Amino acid sequence: MLIKLTGGRIYDPAQNLHGEQRDLFIQDGLMANDPGPDAHFDAVYDLAGKIVMAGAIDIHSHIAGGNVNTARLLLPEQHRNHMARRLNHPFSTAKWSTTDTGYRYARMGYTTVVEPAMLPVDALDVHLQMADIPILDTAALAILGNDDLLLRLMRSKASQNQINDYVAWTLNATRAMGLKIINAGGANAFKSNVRQFGLDDIVPDYGVSSRQILQTLQTAACQIGVPHPPHVHCNNLGIPGNVDTIVATMDAAQGLPMHLAHVQFYAYGSEGAKGFSSAAAKLLEAFNRHPNITMDVGQVLFGQTVTISGDVIAQYSRHADASPSKYVMWDAETEGSGGVVPYRYREASFVNTLQWAIGLELFLLAEAPERLFFTTDHPNGAPFTAYPELLRLLMDADYRQQCMARLNQEALALTLLPNLKRELSLSEVATMTRSAAAKLLGLNDRGHLAPGAIADIVVYDPHTRSDQAAGSRPDYQAMFANAALLFKNGRLVVQDGVVIERPTGLAQTVSPIYDTGITRTVKQHFDRFYSLKLSQYGVNDADFDDLGQPRFRNIALS
Repeated sequence: MLIKLTGGRIYDPAQNLHGEQRDLFIQDGLMANDPGPDAHFDAVYDLAGKIVMAGAIDIHSHIAGGNVNTARLLLPEQHRNHMARRLNHPFSTAKWSTTDTGYRYARMGYTTVVEPAMLPVDALDVHLQMADIPILDTAALAILGNDDLLLRLMRSKASQNQINDYVAWTLNATRAMGLKIINAGGANAFKSNVRQFGLDDIVPDYGVSSRQILQTLQTAACQIGVPHPPHVHCNNLGIPGNVDTIVATMDAAQGLPMHLAHVQFYAYGSEGAKGFSSAAAKLLEAFNRHPNITMDVGQVLFGQTVTISGDVIAQYSRHADASPSKYVMWDAETEGSGGVVPYRYREASFVNTLQWAIGLELFLLAEAPERLFFTTDHPNGAPFTAYPELLRLLMDADYRQQCMARLNQEALALTLLPNLKRELSLSEVATMTRSAAAKLLGLNDRGHLAPGAIADIVVYDPHTRSDQAAGSRPDYQAMFANAALLFKNGRLVVQDGVVIERPTGLAQTVSPIYDTGITRTVKQHFDRFYSLKLSQYGVNDADFDDLGQPRFRNIALS
């Protein structure tokens, strides 16, 4: 199958293309070189006036697993409300099926999404849910850092090599792509009635600090060659003054690669009459000093959502703010805890306005878009369907000013946002959501349009707003909400915002080498403490035989 895309304006930062008009060629699902003047094409698409990018990559979105299912069960009314709403109305993960997730992402031009918090005991459920999401390639990050076995190994002064083997065994057993660390040690401390847990606090009964857990796991991930850096949810999420915690975490990274998740929730100072202020500039000052650190923003947008997290301390501290007034807290085997708390972000709220502004400050003040990534921590800050609105806020300063006029002015006065005129370019958006995202994850076969890459290609129509004069800026919200065309592995799957095919994606995994002797240690722990057998724990190819095709794709280790 040979396809030609002609006349489009290409935005591919990996190839230093920033709107140049180029022809693209697809052969057998891959990007190809120009086959020459005598080539016979099976299809030709005229993209004159259109914007062309690689398929977008979401590095942090909660799309599968126990928390997602619990949110659906907790909020059944959102399923009913959904039926009466427009199909594209953004709300919460609670009302979306796996099919909706794939379709909605594809309509926006996304082709790869990472579930950033897979509890190992829940791995099979996560992978079965992701396998049911059409179109998208997926991946998941395995959670360690609160599991009893790791803490026991550290308490007994196990060697770093033994820790490495345990981490590598876990990644293999769960078919994960990388490692997630959530408030290291905090879930275990919560069981001892600890309600705030800092980087140097000690986990009761184990005698190890959060810092030690974090550094031990970071060292393990680097030594076993996992391409994606440890994906870290820091201590003290949402607490005024917690910018000092995230800066200390950057310092604790030992100069090794580390990714900090949803950092808007850590960019909080304690100044002002209410003791709550923006510390976005202070966070970015530290970020600039640490080239080994990458971050995603976790932008807040206004409206109803549901917060889900393995950080049980943070979730429990907010249960009184649940809207509607119901919540769930949970603990799973000996591996971790968490909670589900519905929440509505309100424009009149001082705190919510400040959160909204801080996220935008981080985007607009950042000097390194190749190290800062585009997320809402779906669904915690906002559902992923709100991405087009966020892109318009970042790319249209006039629209941003209009939105600010409706918000809490006392909160805005504590930020730099009203004076920021910067507008992100299409190239910067392509960097955050394509080229840099693929590089961060170790996915060298995507995020760009060079020959040999998988043919994940999105075409956008930059039509102008109906209420603006001809020749004015595009309506970025409308443009990014509905792709004109989306190709997945060279197959046309979306046309004019409508899904026309639903192929099955692959899960991206790593398989680091480990000493098989660690399996005996794990089995002894299972036999003593778990309610299931070790043989029931892992994720196997046979679990997906009904797909009729391979489910997993191993990516190369560093």
